[in-house]
Amino acid sequence: MKVIITDEISEAGLQTLHEDERIEVDVKLGMTVSELHQVIGGYDAIITRSGTTVDAALVDCATNLKMVARAGVGIDNVDVDYASSKGIIVVNAPLGNTNSAAEHTMALLLSLCRNVPVANASLKSGAWQRAPFTGRELKHKTLGVIGLGKVGGRVALRGKAFEMDVIAYDPYISEKRGTDLGVKLVSLEELIRYADILTVHTPLNDETRGMITADHFSQMKDDIIVINCARGGIIEEQAMLQALESGKAAGAGFDVWSAEPPASETLKALIAHPKMVVTPHLGANTFEAQKNVAVDVSREIINYIDGKPLENAVNIPKFDPDLMEQMKPFVELVGKLGEFISQLAPANPEKITFEYNGKLARFDCAPLTVCGLAALLNRQTEVDVNMVNARLTARNMGIAVEETRTTESNSFSNLVTITLSSAASTRTIAGTMFDGTAKIVKMRDYTTDFQPETHMLVINYEDRPGMLGKIGTILGEANVNIGNMNLGRREKAGEAMVVFSVDTPVDDATLEKITTACDALFIKAIRM
Repeated sequence: MKVIITDEISEAGLQTLHEDERIEVDVKLGMTVSELHQVIGGYDAIITRSGTTVDAALVDCATNLKMVARAGVGIDNVDVDYASSKGIIVVNAPLGNTNSAAEHTMALLLSLCRNVPVANASLKSGAWQRAPFTGRELKHKTLGVIGLGKVGGRVALRGKAFEMDVIAYDPYISEKRGTDLGVKLVSLEELIRYADILTVHTPLNDETRGMITADHFSQMKDDIIVINCARGGIIEEQAMLQALESGKAAGAGFDVWSAEPPASETLKALIAHPKMVVTPHLGANTFEAQKNVAVDVSREIINYIDGKPLENAVNIPKFDPDLMEQMKPFVELVGKLGEFISQLAPANPEKITFEYNGKLARFDCAPLTVCGLAALLNRQTEVDVNMVNARLTARNMGIAVEETRTTESNSFSNLVTITLSSAASTRTIAGTMFDGTAKIVKMRDYTTDFQPETHMLVINYEDRPGMLGKIGTILGEANVNIGNMNLGRREKAGEAMVVFSVDTPVDDATLEKITTACDALFIKAIRM
């Protein structure tokens, strides 16, 4: 196998590739795009960092390419969909820099609390001052960790080592995960209210972008300290700047920015603020982390040659063709069920159960379970979840996964049911295939019949005359057009659940109006 390396990669981490006689490694740094296009056709795998763009044009030239290995977490520089369409596996190294990011978080926090940067600059300038640099201890402070994944979990443990009280907000992990770490799981509102120090460790996605706003800062303790070594944009940077300028925040430490390199006036002002300790996205920049990610992608290449499962593939792996033919009609169904229920999931799920009824249950349903699990978890974690790593991801989150099968089915020839259970509540969704179309036929104990669409709205309310009219009026006033509606009821004048498909997203203000107008017991905008 011929492997080309186009960016600076730790040589120590590549040792296993160099020692394998089946692998020929060429290091070609600093090539132009046209030069790379000319030579890429002769290679079976490419190892990159962020300096090489693996786009459709490059893939088209890579006539023999079987794997793209990104030595790091982010895959923004790889056109994963196009690579997948050409049968090229894309792998990354999501865990190699875990410790590095956790330690950098503590480095920023300690530097900020003990005024290390300014005291260092003062002493180097020839001054001898001590009083201006009086610091803060971590002992007995409350550390609020948002996101208790691999990095957040390590930060929590380090906080406890400093004798801090650690609380965490992460609705997608089990209570067991928090218990194992000795961390109290709380709501975001509680964490905002009680934390002396706040640190974020979540992926950046539609749910977390702008997660911490000016409104949240107004609810925080005075002299709050904020750390962001996760992704730029999770904390609203204008709100952070205002909190520093008003004196609400005692200081902040940022390693990441919504635009890198920072260009806006807001970012420049934030970076220049005297209460900020800043670094240029160095969370993964340690010798150890760079070696670790190189080791991880090297192992994936060797696993591929040996025919072993890939741990960190970010696109669809190969399935046995015969098995896929049996399961193909239901892959779309279970994926949509998983994606749908993930947005209705109770906080801190402890168990996910996949139940297969009818003719489908005669076959091995394990591939379906993994597909559904990947769709369900992919919104909830900082790593890309796929059919290869879904079970491992669930186990790391402290979530048990069960599968049951029975050929008996009362209403449908085939039925797939997913149940999420937590200490507080349970969510259930079931679906079937009807004339080649995936349909959701049950939610909780409500009978439904609808096809999942891009934008949907789920509302649970006390069934009273005029409720649907009120909801329709409010949506109309918000210029939201209703495509379809499905109503489920337990009994007359009891509770009802209505599911709308809508042409455009429903914003938070409209959701609030609907909640108020019909005393909604539950309301959620779904985006598929």
